[in-house]
Amino acid sequence: METTGERWIGRTEALGRLGVKAQTLYAYVSRGRIAARPDPADPRRSLYAARDIARLTGDLIETDEAPRVMERGPAGRGEADLASSVSVIASGRLFYRGLDAVQLSATATLEDVARTLWASRAANPFAEIRPRVGVTPGGSARARLFAALARRADEDADTPARDPEALRVECARVLDEAVDAVAGPGPRLFLHQRLARFWKAPERDAQLIRRALVLSADAGMDAAVIATRAVAAGGASPAAAALAGLTVAAACRTVTELSCASGWINAVRRHPAEATRDLDRAGFGDPDWNDADPRAQALLAAADLPADLLRVLRDGQAAAGPPPGFALALATAARRMELPRDGAQDIYLVGRLAGLLAHALDQSLDGSPIRARLRYVGPEPGAH
Repeated sequence: METTGERWIGRTEALGRLGVKAQTLYAYVSRGRIAARPDPADPRRSLYAARDIARLTGDLIETDEAPRVMERGPAGRGEADLASSVSVIASGRLFYRGLDAVQLSATATLEDVARTLWASRAANPFAEIRPRVGVTPGGSARARLFAALARRADEDADTPARDPEALRVECARVLDEAVDAVAGPGPRLFLHQRLARFWKAPERDAQLIRRALVLSADAGMDAAVIATRAVAAGGASPAAAALAGLTVAAACRTVTELSCASGWINAVRRHPAEATRDLDRAGFGDPDWNDADPRAQALLAAADLPADLLRVLRDGQAAAGPPPGFALALATAARRMELPRDGAQDIYLVGRLAGLLAHALDQSLDGSPIRARLRYVGPEPGAH
């Protein structure tokens, strides 16, 4: 079927061309990598852009010099339609408000990237932040992080409407207090330096932590972003919206993969002959990326891995095929720095917090209404 020069194909043909399961096709659509629209002949079914599928399978060569941002049609039935200017994956690269995330990670701090994601050009929202005294929640680093967010969400619940700059300062306070909750009070260093100080990491490792935080900030649309934007659209404060999103992120695929990858690395370092075991849980490859996740490549290139970790990744990739995904790269970097067991997950969640606050701001200041259809499929009302 041809429409304005675009050819659309059905699900069966799309799955056949891609050679994937239906769940992977739906993941491509939800992340904007394949455009989809309702079938005019049967709105209960979807059609998929043949050009996008050809690009994923390598049948179509990209000739545009600039990275191509996926254009999507209107949401189909049961889909939420969200507009975002925070980040996008285009031509195999991740961009934060149009800037290459990997290039930013070479020198930028998490504060720099937060300002970029929050569109804070006129002023530095972190300049007005002062340490909060007398608040030291207990428990694990993750428990302290969520306790700090919950406290801010409660305190900000009745705050009157704020202008955009005031909201950005509020986001800076949330991120600053979250890092203090994880790392404890101390000198007012950069966020990555405070985490490194807490973990007693040397300066070279502080730079690796900085890079990992930057690369963790955002990666397009996922359930955590949807949760954040839905709460922000309801009028909640940035802290409350980010708390909702981070709760989802803490249970997401990446965090699960971080835990599995860490366990796999530890096991293989003890017994190198087992490098080919449990590869499905090790974190090689990622359905969200055609070839290799550039974040993983950048992080591993900067990690200065010792010979045994290099061997673990080399042998694992030789057996698995695809290169390491971002979760495996982050878990490997954490092992190289000898961080605590959940150190990689803590880095990921703190980095994600900066991005989720960006989505809360974006939705509150510029977001279009979120429209989704809830279709009831339960028992017939009144049935016994």
